[in-house]
Amino acid sequence: MDGLVQDKYYLKILEDNKGLIYKVANSYCNNEEDRKDLFQEISIQIWKSLHRYDKQYKISTWIYRIALNVAISYYRKIKTRQYQTASLTETSVDIIDYQQDDTSEEIDRLFTFIHELKELDRAVMLLYLENNSYKEIGEILGISVTNVATKINRIKIKLKQRFTNHKK
Repeated sequence: MDGLVQDKYYLKILEDNKGLIYKVANSYCNNEEDRKDLFQEISIQIWKSLHRYDKQYKISTWIYRIALNVAISYYRKIKTRQYQTASLTETSVDIIDYQQDDTSEEIDRLFTFIHELKELDRAVMLLYLENNSYKEIGEILGISVTNVATKINRIKIKLKQRFTNHKK
């Protein structure tokens, strides 16, 4: 693939999947600047990995895998930096769903609770809420379908408990 064709292909991939990338960035970053940085990091990693894309997989599966891996690494780096500087001052989550206008309190609360999950569990729920199959989730995260099903069941129980406790 020559340079110009690769550039156009890359830009088309980013344009077609920017909503997916934004959702991942929103799920792992609390503030706008961190979200922008993460979006850029994911975009760079997609560019660097473009030559390794295996067309036997859906492009969205491949992008989810890259985006989630970059997001988890980025999140850990931010958490380490925040811990070292003791600047954990933000307590609320600002999650924007670019493809959904429903900003009801219940949806906001759900995403707040999801944001509190461990990195892998958060990735599982993000993919689950995007209607990915257990098989697709497993492929993206590199875990078995059985493990996906178990994690989703446990996360649902945990989220249900959070909702129940919150209403009391």
